[in-house]
Amino acid sequence: MKNKYEVIIYWSEEDKAYLAEVPELPGCMADGETYEKALKNVQTIIQEWIETARKEGRPIPEPKGRKLSYA
Repeated sequence: MKNKYEVIIYWSEEDKAYLAEVPELPGCMADGETYEKALKNVQTIIQEWIETARKEGRPIPEPKGRKLSYA
């Protein structure tokens, strides 16, 4: 993956799937039957999120990874 955004993956009992969220990209998340599938799917969604932001002229945050502040 060329983008180095933090990805949080967890099991959702409600959805019966793994969910992968990208905190630095609002609304960017994906799911999958397995942990690996959720990670693969979110990599595609990150690219789509960035492409959409570019087309709409929205800013694209620089990846901060573990430096992200949750305050």
